Amino acid sequence: MSSRRPTISDVARTAGVSPSTASVVFSGKTAVSEATRRRVLDAAGSLGYTGPDPRAASLRRGRSGIVGVVFEEHLGAAFLDPVKTLMMDGLSDGVASLGAGLLLLRDRSVQTGSAVGSEPTLTTAPLDAAVLIGCSGMLRESLAVVTARGIPVVVIEGDAGEGIPKIGLDNREAQRQAASHLRTLGHERVAVVALPVRAGWERGWIAADETITVDVTRERLAGAREVFPDAPAFAAAGSFIDEGLAAGRELFARPASRPTAVIAQSDLLAAGVIRAAEEAGLRVPEDVSVTGFDGVVVDGLAPYELTTLVQPAAEKGRAAGHAVAAMLAGDTAASIRFTCVFREGNTTGPRA
Repeated sequence: MSSRRPTISDVARTAGVSPSTASVVFSGKTAVSEATRRRVLDAAGSLGYTGPDPRAASLRRGRSGIVGVVFEEHLGAAFLDPVKTLMMDGLSDGVASLGAGLLLLRDRSVQTGSAVGSEPTLTTAPLDAAVLIGCSGMLRESLAVVTARGIPVVVIEGDAGEGIPKIGLDNREAQRQAASHLRTLGHERVAVVALPVRAGWERGWIAADETITVDVTRERLAGAREVFPDAPAFAAAGSFIDEGLAAGRELFARPASRPTAVIAQSDLLAAGVIRAAEEAGLRVPEDVSVTGFDGVVVDGLAPYELTTLVQPAAEKGRAAGHAVAAMLAGDTAASIRFTCVFREGNTTGPRA
């Protein structure tokens, strides 16, 4: 029995139609009668034909139909962050016009010089373009790999230098707005619970001379310190409720020096800080005010509604997808900076 893959010509012959008619049934680009469509699909089913060979289409276009998305953290951890999930939804929408799929990568081979088995890497995967989530630490090395391959690259929340389109937020200005809100409420003793300062960071206090390589962390901290220059900052190991809880326990461990307000650099961290405050017998916001950042839904936070900065996460991803599409079409893609919206909830109040 022949193992040859059936072709569209085989389907057309069996259905009694022309190859071009059979082809448009699968492409959907031209309307055909329901009877013709049914005849073609029945013929395809009887032959075991599942559709055009994507490899042939890729060869005709000169493209793989794959956009690589590179994360700095482990992929499992990345998708625990609702902001990244929304961003990926938007990115998927943004590249839909290309008929492209997304390949998620965390390219350890950039650092180790070797790939694991046959697993695709940023060096070996057949990519049309790449989107880097952030641009710090390992991702700067990933950027060098992508640019060496000569494929278009877009960065979300990071600065990859001249000529690389970046999709970002007004992180510094937004965080300053939250800090100013606390200042208006009379708070003076304020602490910051920050996102990691670099790849592989383990939670701890940020020293005065600490080099912060994560752009988002650095910019949000700078915004908070424009209002509270002496605010101590404790950086978590990631944007997780448990990390916020651990940071909050550290902040509230010494009653004499505990802050009256906490600026958390994500809503998940803020939720953890609130749990730590309750654990320490503190009322929110009567004893301690807490602000977040992101504007995402945090399960189990009721009756609290966070005072936070709402960022357009899905729109950021969608803009990155549109930038990729523009570059693949030979057009110039502009950098875009989105604006956050301040939303006052019930987790901030006047200093006691």
